[in-house]
Parts: sequence; C-alpha cells; structure tokens
Amino acid sequence: MSLDLFRLDGKTALITGATHGLGMAMARGLGACGATLVVNGHSSQEKVDRAVASYRADGLAAHGYLFDVTHPKQVAEAVERIEREVGPIDILVNNAAVIERTPLLDMSVDAWKRVVDTDLTGAFVMSQPVVRRMVERGGGKVINVCSMMSELGRDSVGAYAAAKGGLKMLTRAMATEWARHNVQVNGIGPGYFATEQTAPLREPGHPFHEWITSRTPAGRWGDPADLQGAAVFLASRASDFVNGHVLYVDGGILATIGRPQDA
Repeated sequence: MSLDLFRLDGKTALITGATHGLGMAMARGLGACGATLVVNGHSSQEKVDRAVASYRADGLAAHGYLFDVTHPKQVAEAVERIEREVGPIDILVNNAAVIERTPLLDMSVDAWKRVVDTDLTGAFVMSQPVVRRMVERGGGKVINVCSMMSELGRDSVGAYAAAKGGLKMLTRAMATEWARHNVQVNGIGPGYFATEQTAPLREPGHPFHEWITSRTPAGRWGDPADLQGAAVFLASRASDFVNGHVLYVDGGILATIGRPQDA
C-alpha cells in the first residue's frame, strides 16, 4: 500500500464553519495533505479574511467565502461561485454548528429551530448543490461532523443532541442514496476537545475538567490536531469503500460506561 492513498493533491475541500476551532483544525489537516481549502464563515467577512490569512501564513492554499448554510439561495450562489473561481468541490465537510445550553422545558421554539436548522438542516442544504455536481463528475467525499451527542443525551443540550442524532441518520441516508454514484458520505464524532471555548472548563480543579479527564480512558482532553487524521482518511482514496460510518474521535469515552481510573 502506498501512502499516496492519503494525499489530496489537486482536490478542493469546502469546510463550513472553518474560521476557528475544530473546523479550522480539520481544514489544516486537509491542506497539509495537498487540498486547496475553501473556508466558510457566516458572522463577518473580516473573520473569514483573518482565517484565510492564517491558513496562507502556514503555506496552505486557501480561499474564503461568507454565506449562511441555512439559506438555500445563499448556498446555491456560493457553490456556483466557488466552482467558477476556485474549482470543482471534491470534498465537503459539513462542520458549521451552534449549541444552545437551555433545559428543554425552558427552551423557546425559536431557539430549538436555530440549532436544528444550523446543525442538521444546514448539512442537507449545503450537500444538495455540491453533491449534484459530484454525481455529474463521477464521485466525491462528504464528511458530516457529528458528536458524541449523536449517541448520548446530556442535560441542557437537548436540541443539539436531537440535531446531531439526526445528522448521524442523515449521514446513513446520504450514503445509501449516493454510494452508487461513487460519493462516500461519512461522519466524524468529536469527543471533548481543548479549544478556546472550553478553556474556562479546563482550569485545574474545575469539576468538569476533573470529570472529563477521569471519564475518558485516554485521560485527557482531545487536541484539535487529533481530528486531522480522521478527516484526511475520510477525505482521501483510502476510504473509498467506507460509507455511512461515524468515526468517533473521543479518547474512548463511548467505549466504557464507568470511570476507567476507578477500575
């Protein structure tokens, strides 16, 4: 077997929500293996431009586009523009997501819809125009960023868990319909990662930090770079017969019901 199976030279990868955090980490992995990156954000052009500059400073080929994955018209126009200006989209990573930490009995319908529209419907809206073109060209890769909440519930994140559980099943439905067209659709399920958002929770002595490190068989939070190998595998020819699978990158949390260090 040649390591060329994992190379992405000549491929264009569109990663939604890749201006920061785990999306940015996965994009860096794809770019390091040769892919041209198309970075999406929706909050501001300035944030998109900063992200693109960061990628380019590391020697990666990157382009940025501002659009909202929940708006079909914006998505369709953006996909047409990307393929005209950068090239055919060979790899789509549906990473854009939001979370609302509110107990279900207190959650408004508008807040529920915002989470589900972004985390679940957004992947559907984004995939349609991209995959139509993949089918016409004879193949492609779609990676849906799922979550441990695709498998587990947790207090106060009911809308997020519902959306991510739905995304797992959407991944399987997409794989079922599109495999015949040589389009592989799989998911990545991150566990708990050390990001800017989780920094306050990772302070030594914080109860949540102690809980995560004791609950995770690996005994630590994930480093965002830990996602890169999974992303590259699912984006490359190495995964050409892998379809409808969710690859959990969680340090082993889903493998155990107990607290490993107590055993």
